[in-house]
Amino acid sequence: MNVLSVAIRNTDEYGAHHHPMKKIEYSSVVALIVVNVFPVFGVFYWGWDVFPIMLLFWSENVIVGFYNVLRMMACRPQETASWVQKVFLIPFFIIHYGGFAAVHGVFVVVLFGQSAFQSTSGPRLDMLLQIVLENNLLLAVLALFASHGYSFITNYLRRGEYKRTTLNGLMSQPYGRVVVLHLALIFGGMLIAFLKSPAFGLVLFIVLKIVLDLATHVREHRRLGKTSR
Repeated sequence: MNVLSVAIRNTDEYGAHHHPMKKIEYSSVVALIVVNVFPVFGVFYWGWDVFPIMLLFWSENVIVGFYNVLRMMACRPQETASWVQKVFLIPFFIIHYGGFAAVHGVFVVVLFGQSAFQSTSGPRLDMLLQIVLENNLLLAVLALFASHGYSFITNYLRRGEYKRTTLNGLMSQPYGRVVVLHLALIFGGMLIAFLKSPAFGLVLFIVLKIVLDLATHVREHRRLGKTSR
């Protein structure tokens, strides 16, 4: 606990002298946009259809959950009471959000992955891994992981958001994104079917996701930034 507190404090002090708030927010927004544009390259260069993109966006929910656990661990480290809460809340979040993400993954496979598994009795882990490798999704997943990691370091640690957020707020924060992505999946699927142009429809869906991600990202970090003034 003491080691974590010292590491966070040193990171925060570095950010206070080297990373102005607006610059950090701008840089993390640029990283978010660049990573979200990656699937456009996949559509036109690697020939991605709907399922690989939806699988990629679902994997981002898992990444969001991972970094939310780190946020919960780093939240208010100077408060002894918060560490007592973390002993119970972090395992509960992992189980609850993990189940939520698993159901969302089943939804993605059933709705968009039927053609990928039509020759078998159903989806298998080895087949999902094969789809990931054949479509170069691993590189895209790593890019998403790096983007969220960059935001975690620059916004949450260096800007001191860990001192202004709460465990209860972090417990519920990722679920809103999953619900929005569910709606985007339904809307995107309908849009692609209506336009009868998979490539064009997928690009529009990606643009829609970028807008939703930007709105969520900026609102969240500006809200936490204002609480420090």
